[in-house]
Amino acid sequence: MQVQKISDQELIHLYLKGNEACLEALIKRHQRSVFTSIYLLVRDRSLAEDIFQETFIKIINTLRNGNYNEEGKFGPWAARIGRNLAIDYIRKMKRDVTITDSEGNDIFSYLRIAEESKEDLIIKTQTERNIKELVKRLPEEQREVLIMRHWGNMSFKEIADATGVSINTALGRMRYALNNLRKMMEKQQAYF
Repeated sequence: MQVQKISDQELIHLYLKGNEACLEALIKRHQRSVFTSIYLLVRDRSLAEDIFQETFIKIINTLRNGNYNEEGKFGPWAARIGRNLAIDYIRKMKRDVTITDSEGNDIFSYLRIAEESKEDLIIKTQTERNIKELVKRLPEEQREVLIMRHWGNMSFKEIADATGVSINTALGRMRYALNNLRKMMEKQQAYF
């Protein structure tokens, strides 16, 4: 059977009839977007892998209990479950939002300016703190899109798929995030 040509809905139906290979095909088909949606929030590969596994355990239980009803939208649904589990973890651990690159390095470490004076270093350090604080204050949906777009280098299509919203909604969240950051910067008269 050519699994690539079978729809997600049919794979789910076949899995529920006992074909375990169909579940494996579903996982392989959507693992990248689900894992990415988790990793962009937790920024820790091993933690993201744990949450990814927990995501598919939850998906399997939901499927087996007959509670899945989003025909044709399995990928965004699965990514949303992963994202929600990651958010739950973050809330539980009360972790700071750290904006990192793909290798896990704090992006602000790249902002080193050659031969900075002590004063420049103090101002830059405070500016970095201000930006991080402002990003943390954004509503969750806006912060998530901003991080995925600017530091995750994801397209708006990828963001829409990962968050389970339309491209226009993802674009709107980004616009609101930038507008809110601008207003917060003006209000705090941050040094930039």
